[in-house]
Amino acid sequence: MRTAPNQVQPTGRILSGNVLWLSIVSLLTDTSSEMIYPLLPFFLTSVLHAGPAFLGIVEGIAETTASLLKLASGWFSDRIGRRKTLVVTGYGVASVMRPLIAIATVPWQILVIRFADRVGKGIRGAPRDALIADSVSPHQHGTAYGYHRAADHTGAVLGPLLAAGLLVLLPGEYRIVFALAAVPALLSVIVLVFKVHEPRAQAQARRPEFQGFAGLGRRFHVFLAVVLLFTLGNATDAFLLLRAQDLGVPLAAIPLLWGTFHVSKVLFSLIGGRVADQFGARPAIVTGWIVYAAVYCGFALASRPWQIWLLFLVYGLFYGMTEAPEKALVAAEVQPHRRGAAFGAYHFAVGIGALPASVLFGVIWQALGAPAAFLFGAGLAIVAAAAMLLLVRPQSYTTTRA
Repeated sequence: MRTAPNQVQPTGRILSGNVLWLSIVSLLTDTSSEMIYPLLPFFLTSVLHAGPAFLGIVEGIAETTASLLKLASGWFSDRIGRRKTLVVTGYGVASVMRPLIAIATVPWQILVIRFADRVGKGIRGAPRDALIADSVSPHQHGTAYGYHRAADHTGAVLGPLLAAGLLVLLPGEYRIVFALAAVPALLSVIVLVFKVHEPRAQAQARRPEFQGFAGLGRRFHVFLAVVLLFTLGNATDAFLLLRAQDLGVPLAAIPLLWGTFHVSKVLFSLIGGRVADQFGARPAIVTGWIVYAAVYCGFALASRPWQIWLLFLVYGLFYGMTEAPEKALVAAEVQPHRRGAAFGAYHFAVGIGALPASVLFGVIWQALGAPAAFLFGAGLAIVAAAAMLLLVRPQSYTTTRA
């Protein structure tokens, strides 16, 4: 039986309707993105002759832009009562701009393209997460986000594999690979336009005025503060790859290691969402942060390449136990007509913590060595886990609000 486009998915059929199609959209979009992203630093520095500092500027501006826009776009989707409109716009902008890297001839053009790509991500992120929550019952949020994250990580596996295969057939033809990334991007927009529908409840909801972080409740603010605390110790995963090379993992094996890591994230994302639905989002998040601390301690103490491979496999459990559960917790804390604003605030908090986290991690690594940097991240994760247990009240996230 086909579910009506504007109805919440019934129990037992989570992977259908909007959840299914938005998962496919993310899979295709991430496939397109990951065909380009792993090659971009080399293309920018070796082909366009930009320096590492310019690469840092490009990525810093891109991610900051996305974080700021998520805050506004989430509220705006609440205000207009049409989340799909913003989701289509965001994916459309990114899908058009990203493959233009194929015709870039000077570094500043990469900056403009990456900026526009992240504008698209900033527009779509919070409305898409809110749309998923609007499309399933409250007790299915964790599982729904788990499916979506698993699909996203699957794209992160397929993209590099496709790029690597194309480069085997066409050695050195980076521009052709970038241009072909337009194919899955275009398919994602087509699926989004024709298969994803606006739930009726959201379309009929009352329209809140813009209040920023205000109006989301004190408990939600406490949760955001704890997430920000954890984020300050959660540096970019690029440092893990650097640590892998330092401990003897061959450069040629790094893409395989990265792909294996994403396979682990796919599997654990499916598990983590169900754990959140069965036992609560807060226990899942705390477990994930403890796993993070343990893995970072492992990276600090590791001395052999095989240990790095094992750590990357376990590290996928951290993502599985936090990504979907954190989003399920956000969806449960606020009224449905404020979910866009809540997801915008959540993504904003994570985004503003990401840049200083990586800078601080790098400074500690350079001054005191890699083990000290990883132990710092582990320690902050433990503090955040304790704060989650002591300060974030579990009952506020298990009650369905009108």
